[in-house]
Amino acid sequence: MAKRIYFTFPSIHFAIMTEMLLEDSPWRVRMLPVPRMISSSCGTALCCLPEDAGAVLQLLEEASVPLEGQYELDGRQLLGPLSLQSETPECEEAG
Repeated sequence: MAKRIYFTFPSIHFAIMTEMLLEDSPWRVRMLPVPRMISSSCGTALCCLPEDAGAVLQLLEEASVPLEGQYELDGRQLLGPLSLQSETPECEEAG
């Protein structure tokens, strides 16, 4: 199974706000229940491909959407929490 990035939110309000913001985006994103490997509490998470995560995070920051966390999963294996900064090495422009 491929790696995926999950963004979690402090409330369902922000998850819905995010879903509306990304409705017409060029990125492949889905709203899903928070995987149990991330949290045992109920909630909704945004799932996207690793290559889209930097752009998605930047859009959320620009829209002032608060995030609870950002996690990387490979199938059912939690690879770890990620920094909530949009400037990750794989997302920086060359030059």
